[in-house]
Amino acid sequence: MAKKHNQVVRVAIQRPLYKLLDYTWDLLTPPDIGCRIKVPLGNTQITAIIVETNVESNVAQLKSVISCIDSQPLFDEHMLSILKWASRYYFYPIGEVLFHALPVALRKERQLPKLSLWSASAYAHDLDDSELKRSPKQYALLQLLKAKECDQHELRKAIGNNWKNLLRQLEKKKLISRREVNDTGLSYWQEAHNQKDAETLAKHPIQLTQEQQRCVTAIRDAFQKKNCKPVLLHGITGSGKTEVYLRSIEPTIEAGKQVLVLVPEIGLTPQLLFRFKEHFPQLKIVSLHSGLNPKQRLQNWLGAKSGIIDIVIGTRSAVFTQMKKLGAIIIDEEHDPSFKQQEGFLYQGRDVAIKRAHQLAIPILLGSATPSLESLYNIEQQGYLYLRLGNRPGKRLLPQMSIQDTRQLTLEAGISSLLMKEIRQHIENNQQVMLFLNRRGFAPVLMCPSCGWHAVCHQCDIGMTYHATARKIICHHCGLEEKVKPVCPDCGSNRLTTQGQGTERIEQVLMTHFPHTPVIRIDRDSTSRKGSLEKKLEIVQAGDPVILIGTQMLTKGHDFPNLTLVGILDIDQSLFSMDFRAQERLAQQIIQVAGRAGRGDIKGRVVLQSSQPEHPLLLNILSLGYYQTALNILNERKLWSYPPYGAQALIRVSCNRAEAGYNFLSKLQEALRGFSMQREEYQEQNQITLLGPIPSPLAKKANRYRFQLLLSATQRGILHYFLREALVLLLSYKKTGGIRWAIDVDPSDFL
Repeated sequence: MAKKHNQVVRVAIQRPLYKLLDYTWDLLTPPDIGCRIKVPLGNTQITAIIVETNVESNVAQLKSVISCIDSQPLFDEHMLSILKWASRYYFYPIGEVLFHALPVALRKERQLPKLSLWSASAYAHDLDDSELKRSPKQYALLQLLKAKECDQHELRKAIGNNWKNLLRQLEKKKLISRREVNDTGLSYWQEAHNQKDAETLAKHPIQLTQEQQRCVTAIRDAFQKKNCKPVLLHGITGSGKTEVYLRSIEPTIEAGKQVLVLVPEIGLTPQLLFRFKEHFPQLKIVSLHSGLNPKQRLQNWLGAKSGIIDIVIGTRSAVFTQMKKLGAIIIDEEHDPSFKQQEGFLYQGRDVAIKRAHQLAIPILLGSATPSLESLYNIEQQGYLYLRLGNRPGKRLLPQMSIQDTRQLTLEAGISSLLMKEIRQHIENNQQVMLFLNRRGFAPVLMCPSCGWHAVCHQCDIGMTYHATARKIICHHCGLEEKVKPVCPDCGSNRLTTQGQGTERIEQVLMTHFPHTPVIRIDRDSTSRKGSLEKKLEIVQAGDPVILIGTQMLTKGHDFPNLTLVGILDIDQSLFSMDFRAQERLAQQIIQVAGRAGRGDIKGRVVLQSSQPEHPLLLNILSLGYYQTALNILNERKLWSYPPYGAQALIRVSCNRAEAGYNFLSKLQEALRGFSMQREEYQEQNQITLLGPIPSPLAKKANRYRFQLLLSATQRGILHYFLREALVLLLSYKKTGGIRWAIDVDPSDFL
């Protein structure tokens, strides 16, 4: 009888615990780090992941592991290392981080999928083929299985939908045998991806400009260096950054390595997927994002893990994809705020990708027309290699931008009469128009002019947005929906009216003015159904005259060659924001939206409507461009030691009673301030600053009161030192009043 192994394993579980748990291993097979196991916890059984083996435990009585789920690790040494780092850096429970990195299908007890392989049995090889002549389909199947071992996908492709029945008949005759292996995702990929890519391969490959070729050469040279710095490709909109990406990774692909491409939005994956497949028609390329069903995500993840998949294109969570032969990482639109997770595990996908590339000693390429201030700071500190694409290919020019003063103009749904006239001219010239407004719905305010009542979310104490199509008022923060009543709930007046405008109202007005021109609205409401975004984009790509209305979903990456006019509406709300990042984001937004115009042979035009036409930020964007404007903002940040010259973290609290949340953070603030006074090295002014506790800008959300404490430090090491102390205190405090707290390191949203 085999000898049992008695050792202790340390595991992580999917619970908000900032520590690992110890269990004894009494199973026959030695454990592997990175495997899932089933363990007892209280009166239940849960799934855990082995993080350490052969450890010495201080616990006197340990429970035993119940069973092992995986025969092979789900994470290799490098992936476990980056996940542990993310847990420490973002102060988030290690178990939650590890399970976040797994496909949803593997977060429970489910085993890795098995793949059945059929082949002809030894008896079949000795059989006289004439015995199956009367069953031609069985005969054909047997000949196939004599030639090679096949899985279900290959059998369906070769035999048709009747393959199961034919297999059963051959099994009864003992003519075939079956074995099971771990599914690598290859067979699924071959069935799900109809190989028409060879047909879409460009007959005339795009000729790189001298500027593009210079960047490709510089990137390839940098990629060959042993300790390659991150490369920032700053290319103006329409300069051909994607083509540079494709050419730059060719040596990586030729070396048999995999490439991970990160994009900020699901909407960007289809077009990027097509471009990569067009350039590499023989490669296995998949996407990974929340829009896929659990089976698709699992199979694509398995393909990447096994090394079968060559290129993975995904959103921020794809940064944690286990890849066997990862050789390079690309981050498109690296500036985008969507790379920061805003719920649960609050990580910054771009920064995790940079850390992962550093740990693996592989190259990483960041691209944007409007680089983040963090990236420009790293250029200043000589931490990144900076490359510039300053021209569009061919004779294509940047669009002409102008500010339209709306103070003396008549507006209809936020559109001035002058802009309406320009829209008509471009449509009559068989061109396309896009209007940008970062506010969905019909109107932000539904009110009663008789008594002053206006629709407010009782769960959030904030105004609800009126959606005319659905006849509902909706809170865009907690999702609460209510049917609109015909009369005012306070005074009974039937004169309810709206103020302000959203994309839905603009759509209705334009449909009235242009009844014969398609008006296409693209926002979260109009693209909620699967495939709806792709269908709308196909209409625009056809090139016929259309008027496109949208929110920030349209600001990134899309290429509409016949789009010649862009109107940016109601930008004033961002000019006077209290958020110190507001000016950076507005500058990026304006440049990105403007960049959709004039990407064809006709020069584009961009109109910025504002009641503040002399605002310095707007004037700087028009006269200096993004790069110099960003450097000016960066210099202002330096004066105040704001990020990236300093480091920040938010400690957020939500609770059932306002006083409970305020008292909880006040207690923490006093303890941290006392800790600072006790340490001589932090007694210098401005080493660490505590601001708060104060109510969050959105003080109430989903019936929970929200408070925050801001920690600002001149150095990141100091900030993390205090956060470690804060975590110890937070874990020791009793959570009365329904307290929930979270630590947000490098916050990008103070709402």
